[in-house]
Amino acid sequence: MEKDIEGVKEAHHAFYEAFEKLDIHKMDAIWEKGDHVKCIHPGWEIRMGWPAVRDSWVLIFNHTYEIRFSVCLLDISIWKNMAWSVCNETISTQDKGQWVEGQVIATNLYERTKKGWRLIHHHGSPLLSTDQNEETAPES
Repeated sequence: MEKDIEGVKEAHHAFYEAFEKLDIHKMDAIWEKGDHVKCIHPGWEIRMGWPAVRDSWVLIFNHTYEIRFSVCLLDISIWKNMAWSVCNETISTQDKGQWVEGQVIATNLYERTKKGWRLIHHHGSPLLSTDQNEETAPES
């Protein structure tokens, strides 16, 4: 089981490295190819099938000058030939020469293949606030 956890961690890190380097060839190498792969970028419609998923990465990479990630891995789970990670991404990027930062909660699904763990699904949702002390709904 520990070997599987390490394999998923390697795939997880390879994904964020490819993303941060804006490298479509590295991104190609970590995704499984097929109609079953899916990707949901924050605020986007779902992309289904490898060609549509790959096109979404090309679009992002072509319109991003520089991006940095700080990823806090919250959890990895494995069941048979499937694995998933849930993490918090702090994303920094440049917009009109200024660095801006955002928070995303991401779930990544992996499939065990002959080539190792391959990404089959990425879903990122914006996190509006991580401050536990912010105002909450009024009590009834």
